[in-house]
Amino acid sequence: MYSFTSPRPAVMLAALGALFFAGATGAAVAAVKGKEPAGLERYGVAVYSDLCLQKDSGEIGGQRVTLHRFAEADSVIYEFTAGALSWPIVANDVNLDAATGAFDFTITGADSEERTIVGKFSKDGQTLTLEGDYCGGNVRMPMKLSRVRDFGRPLKNCTPCPRMPEAPAEVAPAEPVQENAPAPAAA
Repeated sequence: MYSFTSPRPAVMLAALGALFFAGATGAAVAAVKGKEPAGLERYGVAVYSDLCLQKDSGEIGGQRVTLHRFAEADSVIYEFTAGALSWPIVANDVNLDAATGAFDFTITGADSEERTIVGKFSKDGQTLTLEGDYCGGNVRMPMKLSRVRDFGRPLKNCTPCPRMPEAPAEVAPAEPVQENAPAPAAA
């Protein structure tokens, strides 16, 4: 007598497993392929910075904003340069509108004066543009902070502010014409 066991249940189980794996892999690939940039994540830590190296002096310039997103509330650690990188300042009153990207927070400086910093995140969450005049004077240069992904990269050289347009030289005004002046005498 021959004993015959059918390999069908094992083959069917292996085939079902392979089919399930292929379906799951295909769904994952399709999800990643059609996925748009995530934007600003609701939870986690994101660092935005425009820190750079002053070519002539070797000092660090710029600022850095570290955004901590928690379920309860968002918090910000702000750093800036004034010759040397400041001690981190924990911000107060952090407001972030995820729908529009509008963002503001308040810091208290060493002189105990409160200052509100206002900005806006790009739709993809890769850039934070802070309001203000980075270069001062009449030349408006926005403060664009990029999201930091590589924390080991060296700092780039700072971009110098554009030159101020020279004011036109003042022209001496011509002698004013008097409307009621007597006509010159005829000779």
